[in-house]
Amino acid sequence: MIGIAFFTFIVCLIFVPIAFAFARLFCLYAICEERTCLIYTLFGKVIGTINEPGLHLLPLVFGPRALLVTFFGRCYRVDMRLDQDYLRSQPVNSEEGAPMGIGVWFEMLISDPESFLFKNTDPRGSLRANVSNATVRCLSNMKLSDMLENRHQMSRSVRAEVSAQSREWGYQLGSVYIRKVHLRDHGMIRQIEEKVVNRLRQVTGAIMQDGANQVSLITSTAERKAAIELARAQAIRPQLVGKALQEISSDPEVSEAVFEILETQRLLENKGSLVMFRSGTDPKLLGALLASEQSMVGRG
Repeated sequence: MIGIAFFTFIVCLIFVPIAFAFARLFCLYAICEERTCLIYTLFGKVIGTINEPGLHLLPLVFGPRALLVTFFGRCYRVDMRLDQDYLRSQPVNSEEGAPMGIGVWFEMLISDPESFLFKNTDPRGSLRANVSNATVRCLSNMKLSDMLENRHQMSRSVRAEVSAQSREWGYQLGSVYIRKVHLRDHGMIRQIEEKVVNRLRQVTGAIMQDGANQVSLITSTAERKAAIELARAQAIRPQLVGKALQEISSDPEVSEAVFEILETQRLLENKGSLVMFRSGTDPKLLGALLASEQSMVGRG
């Protein structure tokens, strides 16, 4: 049992890969992956294509000719997956003469593998050139406003111009989209930037001036209303004071108390000094005190 297991292991490890290698060498079978096409040629002529994914026995598909492909022919593997490309800054002039740059993004896939291989040595480069030429032909002399706004219509125009010619090389053009429209002249770009900056400064200055005018108007209106109210208050103040004094003077006791309080408040607010003497003080002593105070003030 150990010998059989070892023999089986050696066969699976060495002889099976060698057998599959000889099978592939003589084109006995082929594995076609998904979204891939295999094209077989013999003596410079196409004998058949395989585009269905899976395992294919070539002698059953092409007959005995499959055994000669390795020696007198060739197998081409073509990738059928969706591809995309982007052309930057295609030179286009607007109707007003502005030098513009157009960025074109487009999708493509191989629809006819035989035409893709044998009708054009560089189908991808030819498609890029075709898209570039179609962009210049279709989008030149458009109005600048339309060029900046109607990108969907521009994309459809370019695709309609390219699709008919691309099929001849086995390429099928998919979606086309104008992704970027920009100015190519740096001097014009700087002039536009300066105009925009100046316009923004003008608008900002106008907004600030309008705000200042509104604030001044509100302030002047408030000051006018305040002045009117103050003038009205000053006008009716004597009337109110006189009326209050009249009401106070109607009662003698209240009037005497009010005027005494006012006199006392005035004395308290006065900053002068007050010297009080008892009654019966000698006048000579009072004169001496006043003289000494004046002499001290003079020395100071």
